[in-house]
Amino acid sequence: MKQISFMRRINPKYIRIAGITALILVVIILIGGYVAYSKREVLLQKAIYKAKAKAKRDYNLDVKIGSAHFTGLSTVAFSDISVVPDQRDSLLSVKKFSVSVKIFPLIFGNIKLAEVVLQDGHLNLTSIKGVRNFDFLFKKKKDTVNTGNKVDLSELSNNLINEVLYKIPDDLSLHDFLVSFADDSSHVKMLAQTAIIKNGKLASTIKVDDGDATWHIDGTMLPSDKDIEVHLYADGKKVELPIIEKKFNLKLNFDTISTKLSNVKHSGGETKIYGSWSVRNLLLSHPGLSVSDIVVPNGSIDANVFVGTNYISLDSSSVIHVKKLTANPYLKYTLNPVKIYEMKIKTGWQNAQDFFDSFPNGMFESLEGIQVTGKLNYSLNLFLNRAHIDDMIFNSSLQKDKDFRIIKYGKADLGKLNKTFVYVPYERGKAMSPHTIGPGNSDFTPLEQISPNVRNAVMTAEDPSFYTNRGFVDESIRKSFITDIKEKKFKRGGSTISMQLIKNSFLSRNKTLSRKIEEILIVWLIENNRIMSKNRMLEVYFNIIEWGRGIYGIGDASRYYFGKSPSDLTLGESIYLASIVPNPKAGLYAFQPDGTLRPGLHGYFNLIGRLMAGKGLIERDSNAYGFYNVRLREGLRREAPVDTLVADSLIHQTSDDDNGIGVVPIFDEPKHPNFFQRLFGKKDTAAAKMEKKIEETNETIKARLKQEIEKVKADYKNRIDNVDTAGRTKKEIKAEKKRLKDEGKEKERELKDRMP
Repeated sequence: MKQISFMRRINPKYIRIAGITALILVVIILIGGYVAYSKREVLLQKAIYKAKAKAKRDYNLDVKIGSAHFTGLSTVAFSDISVVPDQRDSLLSVKKFSVSVKIFPLIFGNIKLAEVVLQDGHLNLTSIKGVRNFDFLFKKKKDTVNTGNKVDLSELSNNLINEVLYKIPDDLSLHDFLVSFADDSSHVKMLAQTAIIKNGKLASTIKVDDGDATWHIDGTMLPSDKDIEVHLYADGKKVELPIIEKKFNLKLNFDTISTKLSNVKHSGGETKIYGSWSVRNLLLSHPGLSVSDIVVPNGSIDANVFVGTNYISLDSSSVIHVKKLTANPYLKYTLNPVKIYEMKIKTGWQNAQDFFDSFPNGMFESLEGIQVTGKLNYSLNLFLNRAHIDDMIFNSSLQKDKDFRIIKYGKADLGKLNKTFVYVPYERGKAMSPHTIGPGNSDFTPLEQISPNVRNAVMTAEDPSFYTNRGFVDESIRKSFITDIKEKKFKRGGSTISMQLIKNSFLSRNKTLSRKIEEILIVWLIENNRIMSKNRMLEVYFNIIEWGRGIYGIGDASRYYFGKSPSDLTLGESIYLASIVPNPKAGLYAFQPDGTLRPGLHGYFNLIGRLMAGKGLIERDSNAYGFYNVRLREGLRREAPVDTLVADSLIHQTSDDDNGIGVVPIFDEPKHPNFFQRLFGKKDTAAAKMEKKIEETNETIKARLKQEIEKVKADYKNRIDNVDTAGRTKKEIKAEKKRLKDEGKEKERELKDRMP
């Protein structure tokens, strides 16, 4: 009634004016639509002409289309499409292709595909002898101007997602579309026999490598609602990716992998992407991961990815599921103004048995079958600012509740070190002679019969807090990471004596990620459950570690080097033995032919001696803590190497495995003559010899650098003479040759600057 009375109050004149206006607008739209409809073929051909010209101008692509015409109000049909990069293999060919767009989104400038039909297509990717037929993808547009403005990752990701989603049609009918890739060493073919999207349902059949396997991708596809869930699986076998194995030596296969996009939100300068990924029976095999195949029966992640203006992160609300174990990860990578890396993992308190049962099969063989009670809680916190690497934060903690205990050991008897056992050392994967660790072995030395000097020197160098730590020293691990990051390689280890003991007693010498994690877990179990006393750990450690080529145990070592028992070792002899623990095979290289120590170890003796004196373990000494009193057993002196430079080089080398966390040998610079020597003209013969060696070494370095300079010249001349001219103008070719010439000269200057 109110609406009727309101209408009555409106002047009929205004109603007529509004009606006439609406009618005029409708007529204009109809006329415009008619004109556009009648001219659409002309407009289509103009658009195609512009697209071809742009492809040729910007990307050197020769695009050909046999025919193109409208078959409906918003449907365009194409035939005989080909795309060929200039002087490259053909990239794309399509026999028939038709596409229709939705009218309503088009009014607002958005191209939303309604239906796509494609038949007999071939996407051919090649990379032969460094020539790729898809390298135009990495070419910058000629009109690109760098304004200096930083890219807003939030806007970029939101736009990219919307573009991708809008290009997925509501209806798809694809038949016989082949995707192939070939390079110098491998090739792969995937023929999509069918791919159908109808009423939001996706189904497809893909033949891989001429029928070696049949894959299927199916699921839900509602891109307009940002609701996508697809599954990839194979008929009667696993999905395998042999090309990855050839390229990266990584064997990877699985039963089914699924991905789901639930929602995308963009507000407040942040794009939030909500989705999940899962896999069944994932198999990974790589020499750097494990000696056995790693199998994850089921794993998934509910991932909430947040993208800001200058960062991308995996939010802590995400959840990882591996068998019965769950964890909340947090990852964040900030790009500017400086690179910042953040990582956190929290499991919360969970049943300890679920924790161990959730380990991937084949990863921790020693712990397979272990039975425990109680609960565990793991947390990790890492923060690294590339501008302040030394301030890196690293904390890793595995907590147990009061009810945690081991009911049954797994494959490895973690208590075996408390009694007599047989130790089998390995050299480059080959088993050596077994050693009985216990009273039955004449070389076995009880802890109380090992000189305190040896015990204290080795602990000072390898693990100063051995008796107070629980097998780990976070600060040492943190410093190891810092060193590795700065050096861009794994240079410094973080192993305590406990970790070295477990590595030697229970694990292989294979350098794999799984072995390192297994080592950490076993140390934690032994240290936190008091399976062994600290004294027993130290006793076994001294009796199994290597002290030289084929020399195992302190008893064998003390007799081999000095012809005496471990209880009689002097301070100097003890510091020497501590110095070779990181690299035992270089033990003899520390000595000169007359049995005295090489001068390079003088600083190491002073350092370890001062550290020991600072703890009250020995008296302070101004005579290098026994350095000048160490003498190699006379029978071995003929085996000491003569070449000083070779010996020092070998002593400098790290061991074949992880170093300890303490101090490695430090080498002194050659000493200069003192005041009285200079006053009375007495020559420092050691310094003179060292100067001569340095001079000889400098000449060797100069000769090597000159060879490298000539090699750089030849290399860059060859590169300049063989510049790839395909698709380039004369100006571009000239600019590329100039760039290579300048780059070669810069490398020559760098090598010359390194001349002694």
